[in-house]
Amino acid sequence: MPDFGLLNWTIVGAFMLSSLILGFVMSSKVKSAQDFNLGTRTSPWWAIGISVIATYVSALSFLGGPAWAYGTGMSAFIIHMNYPIVIFTVIVVFMPFFFNAGVVSIYEYLEQRFGVAARSTMSAIFVVTQVITSASVLTATSVVITFATGLDVHISIVLMTAVVLIYTMHGGMNAVIWTDVSQAVVLFVGASIVLWNVFHAVSPVSGAMHQLAEAGRLSVFNTNLDFTVAPTVWAGLGAMALFHITVYGGNQVMVQRALAAKSIGDAKKSYLMMGFIAFFIYFSFFFIGALLFIYYKGRTFSQPNEIILVFAQSLKIPGLLGILAAAILAASMSSLASAFNSLSTIAVTDFYKRFFNRSASDQHYLRSARVLTVMFGLATIPVSFAFVGSGGSILERLSEVGSFFVGAQLAMFGLGFLSKHANEKGLLVGVVAGFAVLLVVVYGAPPLGIAPTKVAWPWYVVIGGGVNISVAWIASVLLGGFQKEWHVQTVPGQIRKFRESGRPEKEGGWYVVPGRVDTACWVLLGFFACTLAAMLWFSNSGMM
Repeated sequence: MPDFGLLNWTIVGAFMLSSLILGFVMSSKVKSAQDFNLGTRTSPWWAIGISVIATYVSALSFLGGPAWAYGTGMSAFIIHMNYPIVIFTVIVVFMPFFFNAGVVSIYEYLEQRFGVAARSTMSAIFVVTQVITSASVLTATSVVITFATGLDVHISIVLMTAVVLIYTMHGGMNAVIWTDVSQAVVLFVGASIVLWNVFHAVSPVSGAMHQLAEAGRLSVFNTNLDFTVAPTVWAGLGAMALFHITVYGGNQVMVQRALAAKSIGDAKKSYLMMGFIAFFIYFSFFFIGALLFIYYKGRTFSQPNEIILVFAQSLKIPGLLGILAAAILAASMSSLASAFNSLSTIAVTDFYKRFFNRSASDQHYLRSARVLTVMFGLATIPVSFAFVGSGGSILERLSEVGSFFVGAQLAMFGLGFLSKHANEKGLLVGVVAGFAVLLVVVYGAPPLGIAPTKVAWPWYVVIGGGVNISVAWIASVLLGGFQKEWHVQTVPGQIRKFRESGRPEKEGGWYVVPGRVDTACWVLLGFFACTLAAMLWFSNSGMM
């Protein structure tokens, strides 16, 4: 890449400085540990919704989506078409439990339902996998920033971590939410500029789509039953729907934003925003990659994730590389800030306060949260450095290992909500069994003569979760017997509780009892049906 230039550096510098300033402004509102973890509950639902979106749409999505579509075509988009189903499930089942209980850590629910061992197990899994995920995002972003600017990758890692830590440590959840809003604006401005110029570069778009259709790269719906292929209808709308349900319903990083809302209605509306908007965001990312395949005539890139930057550089638009660099930073910084805040929240709430110091002052817990935020940020740096020297294959393998635990999350929350007979001992047996079976399926067991399979990673949640749920239920019955009554922390138990107490099932027009479906959620399912129809038309449009 050519010299980054003063204008581009100025744009990036201004973006980083604005994030720091916003963090310091928000720090004046942080008076307690509750403020740090959940904000002051004054943020509007749309800001929380944007934060939810920005947290999950990292630089890996912004760069990896186009790169994936460049390599395989639009079939990869099916992996991200399941969000309406996901958000519907999370709003109807997950969210009422967490919001009604007034918890800071969503894993506190597991203690209420099963016991402290279940809570601690899932909290520990979260901490380990989130540090790995954060390091992966940090490394991938820094490598691309190095490609664009020439800045040493290790310096990029340290600088980005430092900026994120400063505004997250001072401003807490308020800073996370509002910096997410500003960063989302930068991200989508950058993506829109790229999409607009790609349209012009391949004009007429109808001709490009015809070429994609002829190359077999336009269809979104791959109905192949080959379970070694990731982007199929069955993986995208089945396995990945379960995967994303655990991400949005059973992951502290995502749910903590909703818990910062003023009311359950605002929490649900913030998630509904993701349900309606995700389709357009991810479609844009993947469509950019598909069109660039036509623009570059299928040329092979040594670093596919840098396709957008290579294209942007070729346009020679002053300041564009700076905007894209800021957009990439914005995407990753929003994910990292959310992760660091949630990691410190879990460390203080689920471990330090739960086991070591239960009677300290609120100010003590606030200081502890800030110290732990820094510690987790610093812990991520050496892991990121190791990733730089290890190469992409290690990153991919670690992503696979992280996905091993999704089945455990699905099983714990799923059985907690919907099973009458599940208990803590059976649940822990199921976690071990699910993890062990998945290890054998993916890596084999050479001493036993069992060879590894080539099953695609989206199916890990189905395999791990299926084994986990089955074994946990059987072990629960063997160890604890059949239960006569539904636990109060199950869906039927909550419905019974509301009915017996005479408490209204709705507040502000939104259901507060799990298992009840709000009108907006039915609309979301209707929207999902429309997106399926639209993609069927799109997949065939190149042949018309």
